[in-house]
Amino acid sequence: MANRLSRRQLLGIGAASLAGGVVWPNEGHPTSQSSAGRYKPAAQPKSQGGRPYWQKTYSGGPLDVTPLPPGLPGEHYRPVVVPNGAALPFRVVDGVKVFHVIAEEVDHAFDSGLRAHCWGYNGRVNSTVIEAVEGERIRIYVTNRLSVPTSTHWHGIYLPNGMDGVGGLTQPYIKAGETAKYEWTLRQYGSFMFHSHHDEMTQMGMGLIGMFIVHPRNPSPEYRVDRDFSLMVSEWSVKAGTARPNTVEPSDFNVLTINGKVFPSTAPLVCKTGDRVRLRLGNLGATDHHPMHIHGHHFRITATDGEYIPLSAQWPETTALVAVGQTRNIELITDAPGDWAFHCHMTHHVMNQMGHEFPNMVGMKPGDLNEKIRPLLPAYMTHGQTGMDMGKMAEVMPYPRNTISMKGATGPFGDYISMGGLFTIVKVRDRVASYDEDPGWYQHPPGTVALKASDAELARDGINVNEPSTGGRQSAPDAPTKTPAAEPQMDPHKRR
Repeated sequence: MANRLSRRQLLGIGAASLAGGVVWPNEGHPTSQSSAGRYKPAAQPKSQGGRPYWQKTYSGGPLDVTPLPPGLPGEHYRPVVVPNGAALPFRVVDGVKVFHVIAEEVDHAFDSGLRAHCWGYNGRVNSTVIEAVEGERIRIYVTNRLSVPTSTHWHGIYLPNGMDGVGGLTQPYIKAGETAKYEWTLRQYGSFMFHSHHDEMTQMGMGLIGMFIVHPRNPSPEYRVDRDFSLMVSEWSVKAGTARPNTVEPSDFNVLTINGKVFPSTAPLVCKTGDRVRLRLGNLGATDHHPMHIHGHHFRITATDGEYIPLSAQWPETTALVAVGQTRNIELITDAPGDWAFHCHMTHHVMNQMGHEFPNMVGMKPGDLNEKIRPLLPAYMTHGQTGMDMGKMAEVMPYPRNTISMKGATGPFGDYISMGGLFTIVKVRDRVASYDEDPGWYQHPPGTVALKASDAELARDGINVNEPSTGGRQSAPDAPTKTPAAEPQMDPHKRR
């Protein structure tokens, strides 16, 4: 090629580079500095979004600040809602807000059909919340009622190093029967978490995790919302027929939870039409990230790991990825009445106790296999050849004790909701008698439900359900159609 460089030319270029540098103009040919302008480095940003590029502190600033008076619920903040859980009570002693956290074994129900011997805080699993206010002094006593040592780490929170809760590094273990005291002044606000930081694989895998919510001292009007939910997502391995989580499992988790529950035991998120809603999502599972998706609305991602995002940098989504060890705040106005699904969009994470070692049965034709095997196993039934949607059969089929394989729930139309695990429902109503009561299934206005198409509707729109699926063929845009007489409206909740 005419513009290919010879070895001699390349050597010459190398010498020129060593002597003074080379500038490569747009044409792609090397030019010495003597015949081209001097290279100009790109300007470095001095600020972004009105903030200096380097912040003054990345750890909350000075430790020896004078604490502010304790903030009180209803007066200084609206308490968070913890579906299937609760925020810890507190008392104020000499201007310090005092909490008592108890690590203990808990006989926990993930669902009515699945219980396990877990570890938790204050009698709850994954659903214990500490709620405080920026600037106040807090004192947290942690009592260890387990038979093994533990410690408690305050995840994402600025504090003195000796209060960080890493067993063996920043503090001695909290031995069985002992109580440790943590105390510091809160110098930030946001959505945080807390968890054991000793033998984490075992202790977090057994359930020693919780959310830590810190409200701003002087909230802006935009911060105030009508519904403020705290949701902790996690994952478990509970082998069929067992009653204790398998914490050495590295990846094959079969129980996926929101605040320690699987659907259908996840409490609905009840909202009124027009409510301003905040969902605080935390993930302290072992390995899996969770893309949490809402139906019928979009939201804005407003905070990440406790740091609020400036309005100019927030972005709209319908799915927020919450990675392991992260928190995400999402906010929206629930302005569309209905029962809207809110769930992880990883399909295996919305199934209850799937048999991950189950062979691929889709499309298999069992023939008379059932009859041949039943003399040996009377309850045997081949399943999975049409997929994993077993409907109500999943609740009555024989399974090992203490399992909820493929369990879902019957929906408002009599059909089975074939979902489980990380799945719940945002129930939006024009009128709500009480936020604490499930309002039942949404009553759809006539004509707003996808129902079986009638013959008249198919004929009106020229739909022939028996025509070959050739694809790509369209009728003429001006082809005349005959409109049949309108059919009477039906109750959408009555099956045709």
